[in-house]
Amino acid sequence: MTDLNALHYTDEHEWIAGSGDTVTIGITDYAAEKLGDVVFVELPAVGTEVTSGAVVGEIESTKSVGELYAPVSGTVVEINDAVVDDPSLVNAEPFEGGWLIKVSVADGATDGLLDRDAYVALTEG
Repeated sequence: MTDLNALHYTDEHEWIAGSGDTVTIGITDYAAEKLGDVVFVELPAVGTEVTSGAVVGEIESTKSVGELYAPVSGTVVEINDAVVDDPSLVNAEPFEGGWLIKVSVADGATDGLLDRDAYVALTEG
């Protein structure tokens, strides 16, 4: 089980795990719940340069289509093919098997992101 207090969060409802040169990115359980049943996930190709705050993918559910924003700048080094093949993993395991992409970043890339307490306050506000 992922330690949710060890993650970083964005106000766009992404989570970021890791603080080294490669981070893992997904959407939070709150976002997955709000989306409803996820039926399609579009992710950037490996090697794609992403910019913090820019749209890098799409998550489609039975309720709506949501955009995936890059919470950090860097290069996509891996995508979760399992989620592309079975988008329901985003709902079932948002912090485990439902991760979306891994990005190679510079040190300090997670500076300025929310901690768990700040993210919970955001979603409850």
